[in-house]
Amino acid sequence: MSGAAPAIVADHLTKRYGEQTVVKDLSFEVSRGTIFGFLGPNGSGKSTTIKMLCGLVQPNGGRGSVDGYDVERQGDQVRASIGYMSQQFSLDSALTVDENLEFYGRAYGLDKPRRAQRKRDVMEMSGIGQFSGRLAGQLSGGWKQRLALACALLHEPQVLFLDEPTAGIDPVARRELWDLLFRLAEQGVTLFVTTHYMDEAERCSSVGYIYMGELIALGTLEQLRKLPGVRPPGTVRYGVHTEDVMPAFSAARALPYVKDTTIFGRDLHVVVDAAIAADRLQRDLEQRGCAILGVERIEPSLEDVFVALTRARGDGKTAT
Repeated sequence: MSGAAPAIVADHLTKRYGEQTVVKDLSFEVSRGTIFGFLGPNGSGKSTTIKMLCGLVQPNGGRGSVDGYDVERQGDQVRASIGYMSQQFSLDSALTVDENLEFYGRAYGLDKPRRAQRKRDVMEMSGIGQFSGRLAGQLSGGWKQRLALACALLHEPQVLFLDEPTAGIDPVARRELWDLLFRLAEQGVTLFVTTHYMDEAERCSSVGYIYMGELIALGTLEQLRKLPGVRPPGTVRYGVHTEDVMPAFSAARALPYVKDTTIFGRDLHVVVDAAIAADRLQRDLEQRGCAILGVERIEPSLEDVFVALTRARGDGKTAT
């Protein structure tokens, strides 16, 4: 893939609705055969960005291209070359799996022999073939998403947009769907994924984080960990495993050497002065009545990164 033109390019993309600018001067590139995670709070501009890149909404400024096609001048070619999978199940629940695939194959303009071959291919790839005669509305959430993915791949797009593809499905189905996405990337398909799950975002080749319409972080997880403010100078970060997180959270925040504390499930991520050892932190928390199972030094997670960047923006600071 070295030297190949990027699959997706956003070059100073801007979108305004009236007086409100919802996407501001957005620039990034996505290499072919990679998985790009696009994250941000609700209302941050993710959906508008996807609509511009899919040729559904015209930008007010800048330019974009997908699979070599200009999103503003060649919208029809863009839409013909991509696959799209929405967050909500949008297929016909009253049709069988096979009938849904047949419908989409016709919509994509595949002739009968090609349609039959591609249906076999995507059913085998997704595993949905075992339910070919079942009504789509009778499938579980995970299998509905597999069917949606199969339909999106019928015409063999080289770029696939997925809008929170695992929202509302169980952890096993989430993992199995991501296994399919990795296989697609290995075959050279480029995936543009929005998700609210940080563990999924950490699996992406690279990540962009949009906040209030601006791209405030872009890169691999390791690159993002090195951004200013994520690792404050003179500090270390510990993961604190505890039986009861709320008392430990309150106790940690009261310690004079603690710079920041964030809850992660039943654990805490605690940023402290660099001179503070793990056993010191554990001892001080236990002396305050907390049941601590262990303390270990950790690297910032992707959620740590985004919390730090968002707080910096909220404080009026610049995060680059």
